[in-house]
Amino acid sequence: MERLPDLADLTHAEKDALIHLLWDWVTALRQEVVRLTAEVTRLQGEVAHLRGQMAKNSRNSSIPSSAEGLKKTKSMRKQGSRPPGGQPGHSGSTLKQVAQPDHVVDHPLPEVCDVCGESLTGQATTEIRQVFDLPPVTMEVTEHRIHALRCTCGKLHRSEFPPEVTAPVQYGPGVKAQAVYLTQHHMLPVARTANVLADLYGVPISTGTVQAMIGEASERLAPTVARIADAVAQADVAGADESGFRVAGKLNWLHTAVTDTLTWLGLHAKRGKAAFEDFGLLYRLKGTLVHDGWASYRELTCTHALCNAHHLRELTFVHEECGQAWAKRMIDLLVCAHHETVAAHGQPLTAQRIQAIRTHYEAILAEAAAANPAKPASGRRGRTAQSVPFNLYRRLRDHADDVLRFTTDPRVPFSNNLAEQAIRMPKVKHKIAGCFRTTEGALAFCTIRSYLATLQKQHFDLFQSLIQVFKGNTPQPNFSG
Repeated sequence: MERLPDLADLTHAEKDALIHLLWDWVTALRQEVVRLTAEVTRLQGEVAHLRGQMAKNSRNSSIPSSAEGLKKTKSMRKQGSRPPGGQPGHSGSTLKQVAQPDHVVDHPLPEVCDVCGESLTGQATTEIRQVFDLPPVTMEVTEHRIHALRCTCGKLHRSEFPPEVTAPVQYGPGVKAQAVYLTQHHMLPVARTANVLADLYGVPISTGTVQAMIGEASERLAPTVARIADAVAQADVAGADESGFRVAGKLNWLHTAVTDTLTWLGLHAKRGKAAFEDFGLLYRLKGTLVHDGWASYRELTCTHALCNAHHLRELTFVHEECGQAWAKRMIDLLVCAHHETVAAHGQPLTAQRIQAIRTHYEAILAEAAAANPAKPASGRRGRTAQSVPFNLYRRLRDHADDVLRFTTDPRVPFSNNLAEQAIRMPKVKHKIAGCFRTTEGALAFCTIRSYLATLQKQHFDLFQSLIQVFKGNTPQPNFSG
């Protein structure tokens, strides 16, 4: 290192030059410290963000549990809130003996005692055991014959086949209903469905025939599903959700709109406004729409309610991973308010209680605001990225009426679980198949699934209903719900 000269040997000009040199060094060092401090702050933010991403799971974010692989998930439900086994009021499904069995097999006693050889006389006691089993099922072929005869006057008389008998050889409504029931309700792949029908019933059916049956069911059900969409649009309260769906190798979106008794599913290449406009359903909705707060739903002119299941998961993340106590207090408030609305059995809470919940809610938000000041503008184009806790606080603040809508309107649910459940089974179908190979197949699935999910909510016998569909007598659900 170069040795500094003795100050006593320096001239006044040299001293001034040295001072300027030292000042330049100090200035450069200060600038470097500022730069490194900013870099450390940025890297600390990135580390915190990445740690937060790694810490997210199905319990504290919107990540589905299926994306967590074999990792054991932890439920948000408190232990003991629903103990194992049948719940109170559940009828159960234990086998019970019937008074009139289909077959009786008598097992008689021997005529003599195998010890002393004496004849067995007297009145014997009887013990009964019943075995429930399926009878052998085989293909049943019904032959239809028509006749023709010419009268002596010259007129030809000819009888007619039933309207549903259109080909020399065809499958009946039972086989068609079974194929559609297995593929569209129980989510079996088409090839496996064909194998099941062959193994269980001896039905030699091809995958192409199964696909044709699905297409026929979709065509027959389209008018009913259109009425389901109209009924949802007229509902006082509906829930909506959407999820990615791969069709023919491309990303599409599965949209759903539901009520307590109705389910509608639709497929579109777009996720937001374009899909809403093409479907038309949500733009006609004048009641309350429950959703997850996605911006496209905000553009709808209806009343809004936000899904609090999403909020509970995000608040759990802020409490457990970010160490902010206000989030736990907000969880407790929302859960307590939810329990109160459930206990009210559809009756509104009192005005005093609603105001007390709102006051407590705003007090917790004040704590959140103090713990999460907004980051100043960075000077770059676009909005400055804020922290996860700040973004959650801002949403809870800006849309407080929608968050607490369930406390002011007893018809509004606490969460959007109904809509999320409507998405769940189609995602199972999607996961089994990998993707839908054609748009036509995906659209048929949406139509049939809308019908079956609606009938399931209204406690119809799905298989028997499908048989009637193929007979031309489509059972109609209650559209007023």
